[in-house]
Amino acid sequence: MLRTRVAAIALSFATLALPAAAQRTVPEAPARTEGDGPHERLIVRGVTVIDGTGAPPWGPADIVIERNRITEIRGVGAPGLPIRDDRRPQGATREIDAHGMYALPGFVDLHGHTGGAQQGTPAEYVYKLWLAHGVTTIRDPGSGNGVDWTLRSRERSARNEIAAPRVFVYVRPGAGWNGGRIDSPEKARAYVRWAAEQGVDGFKLGSYDPPIMEALIDEARKHGLGTQAHLAQTGVAQMNALDAARLGLGSLEHWYGLPEALFDDRTVQHYPADYNYNDEYHRFASAGRLWKQAAEPGSDRWNAVMEELLELGFVLDPTLTIYEANRDVMRARNADWHERYTIPSLWQFYQPSREAHGSYWFDWTTQDEIEWKENFRLWMRFLNEYKNRGGRVCTGSDSGFIYKLYGFDYIRELELLQEAGFHPLEVVRSATVCGAETL
Repeated sequence: MLRTRVAAIALSFATLALPAAAQRTVPEAPARTEGDGPHERLIVRGVTVIDGTGAPPWGPADIVIERNRITEIRGVGAPGLPIRDDRRPQGATREIDAHGMYALPGFVDLHGHTGGAQQGTPAEYVYKLWLAHGVTTIRDPGSGNGVDWTLRSRERSARNEIAAPRVFVYVRPGAGWNGGRIDSPEKARAYVRWAAEQGVDGFKLGSYDPPIMEALIDEARKHGLGTQAHLAQTGVAQMNALDAARLGLGSLEHWYGLPEALFDDRTVQHYPADYNYNDEYHRFASAGRLWKQAAEPGSDRWNAVMEELLELGFVLDPTLTIYEANRDVMRARNADWHERYTIPSLWQFYQPSREAHGSYWFDWTTQDEIEWKENFRLWMRFLNEYKNRGGRVCTGSDSGFIYKLYGFDYIRELELLQEAGFHPLEVVRSATVCGAETL
């Protein structure tokens, strides 16, 4: 009944979503009219502190924030006893009574698309869902609304002109310039130099030809810019995760390229004879059978790849949540928050479609879900072991696709890391310190 009602609403408003879908970008966030600050001296009183380093909670404490900067965290007593007023910092221009609450660093979403024209999601809607779930920094991979649009949003957020997280602008090579396709190392370097002049923070890469990939990463490093990559199946046979890490890639998005680096009895994924990458049912159904083609956990190949990635300081940003529907589509489709928070145009985008990315639910079967559950088990084992051996595993959501909603499903990413074996304090570290260090 719930889904039928929401689907009916989505269909009745479909015509309203069409103009937004026809635009190149989504509406920018309006000028901020809610909230207050920054303050000369804001003091948050009586909190229990989790600092994101893995240290246990402690408190009660008062936190002093001056013009957007934490300047002091002071213990003000012991649990179960009255607050020591003589220890409390004074001179607040604004106070927040947070007794009985927790304070921790803002969450970092390393894979946060700011909506999209196809989804019809205004920036204000996306930003406020993120903020409501504690996400205070996002890396926009690809800057799909345009380089200038995303740069402008970054600066408006930094000036507190809009209600939005901090924005790190990562662009796809070729976006925004008039120099043509990136089809040579020379053009790759020229584009990076151009993008650096525009003020971007980094690049979202695909699985480019090795000489072009090397040029992109090398030139980015020369300019102090970051790199992340989605190593798609269309190029992963010649550029897997280990290949890219050796070139200096900063972080791997999702997991494509990692099982391929672990192959020990093949060099190419076992594709069915009728496979077509542009058919997203083929793409995602076959991906769910990929980890079991990799080397066994604990094998020589498994250990060798992991050890080299660790030595290279390679960052994994798994975005587990965006693939969760593959192991239980009805769970994702019927999440309680859809009825109230998923706008009609986005709900319509989620429905089975031959065009909309991540909307491939035509022939999804129980067997597909079983395969994906095993895929998750092996993937999670790698992530937990990588973390245990000193590797960095951060958090990103990739929401806006596959029944995943901004903010809500970032929190789901944290739950999935705990399912993978992370202690809750390790999860918080992945969601805060790991992302901050990566950026």
